[in-house]
Amino acid sequence: MSAQEIPNFTRVVADSDFDGLCGAAILKKFNPSAEIIFSHAALIRNGAMDNEINKNTVIVDLPFHPNCGWYLDHHQTNKPSNEELIEFEQNGGVIDWQPTPSAARLAYERIKDHTDLTNFVELMPFVDALDSGGITLQELLDDGDLMCFSRTLSLVESEYMQQIVDLMATGSTIEEILQLPEVVTRLKFQKENRKKLQHAVLANTEIIDRLAICNLQDTGFFSNGYLVTATVVDKADACCIIHGYSDGDIDDPKRPPLSASFYANSFIEQGQDRYDLSRLATRFDPSGGGHMNACGCRIQEPGLEHNLAEWINMWQQRETVLTVD
Repeated sequence: MSAQEIPNFTRVVADSDFDGLCGAAILKKFNPSAEIIFSHAALIRNGAMDNEINKNTVIVDLPFHPNCGWYLDHHQTNKPSNEELIEFEQNGGVIDWQPTPSAARLAYERIKDHTDLTNFVELMPFVDALDSGGITLQELLDDGDLMCFSRTLSLVESEYMQQIVDLMATGSTIEEILQLPEVVTRLKFQKENRKKLQHAVLANTEIIDRLAICNLQDTGFFSNGYLVTATVVDKADACCIIHGYSDGDIDDPKRPPLSASFYANSFIEQGQDRYDLSRLATRFDPSGGGHMNACGCRIQEPGLEHNLAEWINMWQQRETVLTVD
């Protein structure tokens, strides 16, 4: 794979999480003049990014778009169909889809023989673990600087995200970045904010048949699955987190619409690969999806109560409906 020629690109469209940021930084180190645009899955799938994607665009850690020139991803539900693959390649496109632990790892493997990526070497194992459910319970509880740093990354922090990408692309190590005053300030805020988030998770989580349901909608809090499953420990096999705002808008990253995220409990034995949670994420939302063990979607009509009731019903039939083939 790494010996292949790197396709031409002038723009990178990447997810706004740690994985997407690292993938974008790796690509920018190869091509310093490349423009970086951060987005998220729903914006790709609903057409909001159509004007930003063309044959000179590489998409990283996001759903497939047929107008791009190069596609790099590892999500199960984003894998192009055989028909899409054939048509895309006939039109000159290049697809790199591999079930790697992170999209950044895929970008790293593609670029490492063409550009010096020494400053990413120590970071990559953490990015892989964070994105593939490999964080240990102790790492989560310790809330080290890398865990905390991952929570500083957001679509609403575009200037900050661009700064981090530029630093990585010009050779800065993660240790050097973590010592920057503006990063230290954000780390301190995130550590304090997590205490408040823990209280919110405790107060708003119920367990139904070993599914932890965390209702964070309209609270202003957002959480990944690690914190929720660490809170319930061995009492649940997976969690469903409801977040966003009842009056939210998909075009407003500061006030997004109601959505749900599903995560397998990676802290218990066989927690990762028992059930395909992406079937829940795609039950109502055609733009939903992600990994088998970590995925999400937007709440669809007729509303949250209906969506959640159906997800619970599917979960209660999980041995037949969600079991991995």
